[in-house]
Amino acid sequence: MAANAGTPQVGGRRRRHRRRGVMSEINVTPMVDVMLVLLIIFMVSAPLLTVGVPLDLPQSQATTLDQDKEPLTVSVNDKGQVFLQDSEIDIKELIPKLKAVAEARGGTEARVYVRGDKRVDYGTMMKVMGQLNSAGFHRVALVSEFEQGS
Repeated sequence: MAANAGTPQVGGRRRRHRRRGVMSEINVTPMVDVMLVLLIIFMVSAPLLTVGVPLDLPQSQATTLDQDKEPLTVSVNDKGQVFLQDSEIDIKELIPKLKAVAEARGGTEARVYVRGDKRVDYGTMMKVMGQLNSAGFHRVALVSEFEQGS
C-alpha cells in the first residue's frame, strides 16, 4: 500500500481546516487620518472665530496680555455705538449687563477689555471708562494693535 501524505483519504476522514483566531490588533491608521484632517480644520477655522466689531484700532508698543478664557470686551466704534462682546447696547445699560455677566464669570475682579476706534470721540471713551470705574471694575485694559516698525 502506498501512503499519500498530501491528500485526504478517500474513504476516511477529511482533514479539518483550522479557523483563524480573533485578530487582537487595532488598526489606528484610519483614526490618525481623521484626526489630522480635524486638526487642519480647527487650525484654519480658529482665527475666523475671533471676529468681533470691526474697528480701526490705534497702534502701540505694548506687549500682549496672557488670557485663559474669553475676555469681557466693551467696544466703541467711530459712530459712538457701544458693544458688549458682539451685541450693541445703550450706554445706560452697559453697567447692569456687564455686572450680570461678570457675576456669572466670577465677580468684578474679571478683566474688562475696552476697544475703541481711532476716530472715536474722546468724551465717549471717557464716559465708558468712568462708568466701568464707578461700577467697581478696576482691571480695565485698553486694546490696541502692535505698532509696525519705528
